[in-house]
Amino acid sequence: MQPELTYSRFLRAAGQYAERTALVFLGQRFSYRKLAEMVDRFATGLARRGLKKGDRLLVYLTNSPQLIIAWLAAQRIGVVVVLVSPIYTSHEISYMASDSGAKAIVCHDTNYGYVREVLKDSPLETVIVTRLLDLVSPLKRSVATLFDKAPTGTVMGGPETVWFKKMLAAPPEPPQVELDPVKDLSYILYTGGTTGFPKGVPGNHWGHCSYVADIENEVLNGFVQPGEDSYIAINPLFHIMALGLFMALGLNLGNTTVLMPQPHVDAILEAIQRHGVRWMLGVPALYRMMLENDRQHFYDLSSLRYCYCGGDVLPREVLARWKERVGVPIYQVYGSTEAGHVTYSRIADGEPAPMSIGQPLPSRRVLLVEPGCLKPAQPGELGELLVTSDHAMKEYLNKPDETARAFVKLDSQIYYRTGDFLKLGEDGQLFYVERSADILKHKGYRVSASEIEAVLQDHPVVVGACVVGVPDKKVGERIKAIVVMKEDAKGVGATELIRFCRERLASYKVPSYIEFRDMLPKSKVGKLLRREIRDEERRRLEKEKRAGAAPAKE
Repeated sequence: MQPELTYSRFLRAAGQYAERTALVFLGQRFSYRKLAEMVDRFATGLARRGLKKGDRLLVYLTNSPQLIIAWLAAQRIGVVVVLVSPIYTSHEISYMASDSGAKAIVCHDTNYGYVREVLKDSPLETVIVTRLLDLVSPLKRSVATLFDKAPTGTVMGGPETVWFKKMLAAPPEPPQVELDPVKDLSYILYTGGTTGFPKGVPGNHWGHCSYVADIENEVLNGFVQPGEDSYIAINPLFHIMALGLFMALGLNLGNTTVLMPQPHVDAILEAIQRHGVRWMLGVPALYRMMLENDRQHFYDLSSLRYCYCGGDVLPREVLARWKERVGVPIYQVYGSTEAGHVTYSRIADGEPAPMSIGQPLPSRRVLLVEPGCLKPAQPGELGELLVTSDHAMKEYLNKPDETARAFVKLDSQIYYRTGDFLKLGEDGQLFYVERSADILKHKGYRVSASEIEAVLQDHPVVVGACVVGVPDKKVGERIKAIVVMKEDAKGVGATELIRFCRERLASYKVPSYIEFRDMLPKSKVGKLLRREIRDEERRRLEKEKRAGAAPAKE
């Protein structure tokens, strides 16, 4: 049986649980009836601005009702959503708008300035602007303004610009659109590229809905309480991990989602206590921050029953401390932008073993192959994880060379090479070991080392750069850049290069450290030996630890 498409699945839940609270955002409640009406109004507004099936809508928003409305409205009329981080710079937005061919963009007034910078040289024809608090009550907006808690930005306006709230004044009568769940795109997400440019990952409707249906049927079934449960959405919804679980656990089942615009620990702890939250998803850094918060013992977290973690390896000590503090384990989810959600710890199997990422979902097939070749790894041996699905697309947007590097044909099936190295346990559980040296994990974000290296090498005095992750228990890895400069370079130091990166990269991609060298290690064919430098950093940290010295600070 084919999975139900995103909008129709939401609409079914909205009809069944019309008066149930769908979202809680900064204390404001939105019923399923109200949310469905706003989705249809916004979809009508998009159609009236000339957007039709297949057109691209760039969504440049933080977690908010506006993001959810834009996502569902686009699904409603077949518009392809391009979800991007709200902290991307104009440099990044310009590239993604052009690469995806985005016809319109939805942004906050606080990041509108970046959009304004790129309008002239982009395909964007419509700019839809919203303030973060646009959809909360006038009283809440007034209080936030009074206490200077409402972020604001300057919007110059123009014929291409329209306010989000004005779009919601359209009648809830969007055009009826027939979708081909295999051929028609649902979204485009961007991930780091090995050539320095982010790669657009196109996803069709069945590719997304297949794993969402798997989560509902294989993971949540028997444990979730449809129409009565509560979930807190902390991770950014422009990531595949957070978006997929939000749909499966929240909107598709008529449950209440407490939507957090920012991952402020005290606000998260207070929200869990106030709303009796039973389900949550986090990254290791978030769980650690919650445990290390000085005031966490003042909050009642006894309502939590099911906690999931993804985005990076969960340290054993965080797992143990969470179990001691909250009384429940942390289950695992693993996936990627290219393959969607791949594995989950099954609640029915009991507390997961440390380092286990669970078992594959039914719609995903996995294979472990020997590092450096494509021969199947022996049971219990280290192997690179390959993933395929009958539903998912297997290509990058406009990048045939990147596609050829990342996707491989085996036994008539096309697999995605994750670059992550795992072992298969006797009980079918997959155990995470390490990942490709090209991908760093900082605060739960997957960061491409090559993308940062390309930006550094754009600086006129830099001739070479190598970016590695320095292990850090609080954030996963800190980003360190080793740079080779021109012989006659003068007056340029680490501060200048970090400033240069800040102007071109989202904040979580900016290096924490810059080290200068005369040369970088390379192979006989000129390939950068990033893993060699990473191993150097590990040896240095181990030496400092043995000597009782603290690691170098930023």
